[in-house]
Amino acid sequence: MATNRRSAVKNLLAGTAALSATGLLNMNQTQAAPTEESTSLKGNINHSACRWCYGDIPLDKLCAEGKKIGLKGIDLVGPKEWDTLKKYGLHSTMCNGAEINLVDGFNDKKFHETLIKQYREMIPLVAKAGYTNLICFSGNKRGKSDEEGWDNCVTGLKQLMPLAEKHKVVLVMELLNSKLNHKDYQADRTWWGAELCKKLGSENFKLLYDIYHMQIDEGDVITNIKQYNQYIAHYHTGGVPGRNEIDNTQELYYPAIMRAIVATGFKGYVAQEFVPTATDKLASLQKCVQICDV
Repeated sequence: MATNRRSAVKNLLAGTAALSATGLLNMNQTQAAPTEESTSLKGNINHSACRWCYGDIPLDKLCAEGKKIGLKGIDLVGPKEWDTLKKYGLHSTMCNGAEINLVDGFNDKKFHETLIKQYREMIPLVAKAGYTNLICFSGNKRGKSDEEGWDNCVTGLKQLMPLAEKHKVVLVMELLNSKLNHKDYQADRTWWGAELCKKLGSENFKLLYDIYHMQIDEGDVITNIKQYNQYIAHYHTGGVPGRNEIDNTQELYYPAIMRAIVATGFKGYVAQEFVPTATDKLASLQKCVQICDV
C-alpha cells in the first residue's frame, strides 16, 4: 500500500484536517478504547506514535487513548498542538514545523536562507516548551554528489549548531528510502547520515533511523543499529513491504530489532509510524506497541 506521507504531514501542518462536530462524534463512536492490560509495559522502550498516521482521529482522543496504551509522547506535532499533548501528560517526542518540506532541504544552498530563519525561530520555542528533538531533512539530490550534499548540509547546519547547543535542542535528520517512497532523497543510507554527523561534530545533530525506510534501501537493520547507534537519536517503525502493521504479515521481526536497540543503551523514543489497515486503528496501535515492548 503506497502512502503519501508528504501530503499527510502537509495537511496536518496546514490545519486542513479540521473536522466538523458531527465528524468528531462519529469517530469517537467508531474508535474503540484500548484495554486496561495495555498499561503493563516493561519500561525498556519509550513508546511514541506519529500523528500523521492517525489524522482522522482527533488529537485529544489520540492522546487520551495513547496514554492508556502506554505512549509517552506523540511524534511530528507542531507548536499549535503542544498544549494538547501537555494536557494529557505526553511529550512532543519529535517536533516539526521548521522544515520547508521533505525535498527542499539543507543539501541545497538556495534553501539555506529560508531554513536558517525558520529553524532559528523554532529552536527557542522547542526549548521553551521543554522538548528536545526537532526534525530536519537533507532534501533531494538533484544531481549532487555525496560530497556536495555533505558540504552544503554542513554549511547550513553549522549556522544553527550554536543556537541548538545553547537551547539543548537536537536537530534530527530523518533517513528516508530513495528506492520507493522518496525518489532522489539524499540521506538514504545510515553511513551517509553518520558521516554528516562526524563532519558537524556536535551532539546536537543526530539521525532519525526509520526502520522501514532503511530496510528498503540497505537492509542489515540490526547490524547498522549496532554500528551507528551513537549517531541515532530516534527510531520510527513500519512494516515492510507497505508500511503497515509490524506484525507477522511483514518481513521484519521487530522484537529482535527492539532488543538490539535496548542493548545499545538507547534512552530516546521509538515511534510507531505504520499506516494501520485494521478498522480499529487504536487497537492496532496497541498491538504494535506491545510487539515492540521487549
